[in-house]
Amino acid sequence: MTRSAQFALLGEDDHEDEQLWALCEAAENLFADPPAPVRRRYELLGCALEDPFEDGRNLLALQELDRHGEAHREGWYLQDVRILGSRPCARDLTLLDVTVEAVRAEGQARYPQRRPLSAGFLLTGAESEVLGRCRDLAEVVPPEDPPPHAVRLLGCTPYGPLRALLEGGSKRRLSYRVLQALDADGARLALLGYPDIVGSEPSPRGPGLYDMTVHMDPVPPVAADIWPLWHPGRPAEPNGWARFDAAGRDHWLGIALEHQDREAADRAAGATYHLDGRDVTDEAGFLCALGEAMNGPGGYFGRNLSGVDDALRGRFGVTSPFTLVWHDHAVARRSLGTMPLTARPRSFSEILAHLREKGLTVVLA
Repeated sequence: MTRSAQFALLGEDDHEDEQLWALCEAAENLFADPPAPVRRRYELLGCALEDPFEDGRNLLALQELDRHGEAHREGWYLQDVRILGSRPCARDLTLLDVTVEAVRAEGQARYPQRRPLSAGFLLTGAESEVLGRCRDLAEVVPPEDPPPHAVRLLGCTPYGPLRALLEGGSKRRLSYRVLQALDADGARLALLGYPDIVGSEPSPRGPGLYDMTVHMDPVPPVAADIWPLWHPGRPAEPNGWARFDAAGRDHWLGIALEHQDREAADRAAGATYHLDGRDVTDEAGFLCALGEAMNGPGGYFGRNLSGVDDALRGRFGVTSPFTLVWHDHAVARRSLGTMPLTARPRSFSEILAHLREKGLTVVLA
């Protein structure tokens, strides 16, 4: 890889293994705050509810029921659900039509899949608790989606099928693409997203180079401050994440995962590890501090509690069970789980209980 390349575009061609499609020297308009989630209004038609439907529910899943009333397909999800009202169902007065406003979860179909003989949907919550059933769902006056975010990839050297496409040797559309930021050694620093190439032209940066316009989700601006700390390689000093807010710490965790040594053998069970809790003011901070307690500066041991559970199964440097000494735990006790969000983050006591439930000995210091 060239020393000047800051980004790599990779893809798959005819279901082959992922391959390099382009190296790019720079990018314009890459960083921006994400657009506000589009809130949509839905009618849950013909509902039979187990209990009164709570407002402010973080997650509502709709699972298709077969003609016998059995749920058998993966759920379709709504997030941050607000109840706008309910009324008796016109087709069956024993049932309700419920109007909700919510954010449709990313990466899923516009509507849940429902076959003609389906009995409707099973309604479940964030903990898979059954909330009831409904016969159908309808979206009310779909709002316009925000315009796509355009990014310019500059000074790109194309390879393989992308080169054939840009140079006119191919007319077919390339479907799969992923954009990565690169570190000083040309290794993946961070996965940035899945761009859609919408335009290209010869680059003034040099012969054989192209400038490409792509549509993709923007990268959070805090990444521009985090990448230089990782660009030379994994940080040598601990707590580099501490200066950032929760969004920055989450981005830090994504980079730490990329730099986790998956080939290193797990250390023996029964050891003691020390967590520096001075800056654990949110759940992301706890996960950053836990990663460093387990695997040193820039270490990773889960991006959420489910990720911690995975790490405890092995291949993340440590064999469970072990003892975790949580220093300055009072910071987390004061801070965690207190923000007034619709989806309340986990509290200190909940995280502590989770760790102990997984068989860890946690010593509060």
